[in-house]
Amino acid sequence: MPGPSLLITVTPSVMVKYYIKEHGKLKELPEPEVSCWINISPPFTPEELEEIAQQFDIPLDFLTDPLDMDERPRYERDEEKRAIILSTPILNPFEEDIDAIFITAPLGIVLTIDHIITITSHENPVLNLFLENRVKNFDPVDEQLFVLQIMEQTVYRFLNCLKQLNQKRNLIEKELYFSSRNQELKNLLSIEKSLVYFVSSLSDNELLKMKMKRTDFLHLGDDEEKVDLFEDIIIDNSQAQQMANMYTNILNGTMDAYGSIISNNLNLTIKRLTTITIILMVPTLVASFMGMNVELPLADQSPGSFFIILVISLAGSLGLAWYFQRKNLF
Repeated sequence: MPGPSLLITVTPSVMVKYYIKEHGKLKELPEPEVSCWINISPPFTPEELEEIAQQFDIPLDFLTDPLDMDERPRYERDEEKRAIILSTPILNPFEEDIDAIFITAPLGIVLTIDHIITITSHENPVLNLFLENRVKNFDPVDEQLFVLQIMEQTVYRFLNCLKQLNQKRNLIEKELYFSSRNQELKNLLSIEKSLVYFVSSLSDNELLKMKMKRTDFLHLGDDEEKVDLFEDIIIDNSQAQQMANMYTNILNGTMDAYGSIISNNLNLTIKRLTTITIILMVPTLVASFMGMNVELPLADQSPGSFFIILVISLAGSLGLAWYFQRKNLF
């Protein structure tokens, strides 16, 4: 086992923080120590990343690749240094009406002989759980368990976001039966885009974890407890993927139902307007005939002939209304 490597101490910028666990609490260090956790968060510049890469003697692409939002989950090895890229769900910082509510962003994990380094391009809720000391038995000294716990909390985060999306879909579904507005459709499109991100990322994460397990990338060996934990994480990831696929299928059916309901409501409105037009056409027709330059019937015998004709036309309209009501057309 090689001994601790010699570190070149440089003045850390604000976005680089060092942590170690003492007495059950996370403690921030002024400078890196052996077996500490190094968290790199934005904002940062390429020059600062180059300085960090030189300081800890790691390839620069281990730090730059996780900053690409389109980077797929994978792992990479360079001698004694190892890098893992996971997809994690985050709130969309650029959300508009039809944008996804949640998107996925890469989370980079770099394992060196002496440290474990994490880096993200956006604030990450998964890492915040560790920074807030809300994960049990978390200790940066045990890098294998730390990586497994990051994977575990990532899956839990996916499951939590999926439940939120499904609850929001249920609320929209209750509204769409009585609505013909476009806002509900926009909300459903936002949920659908989030689910597309989740399905793709969960599938990529599952392939990554299965390959890591097959190649023993984390050097778990015969540690039965950690191997069992890794298998549980893979199973939970598969369940999250199935949930995402199921919610996607339900959403597709909901959107089809939404379109049918809007079309049906429009047909009902047009039918009612047509029925009202037919009913009003009777007095209009009578008035058209009586408005000609002719004498009104019964004008000589009764001075109230105008009102008699008016009553007859209204009776015809009411008769039509009664007929349409019996035929459920009104």
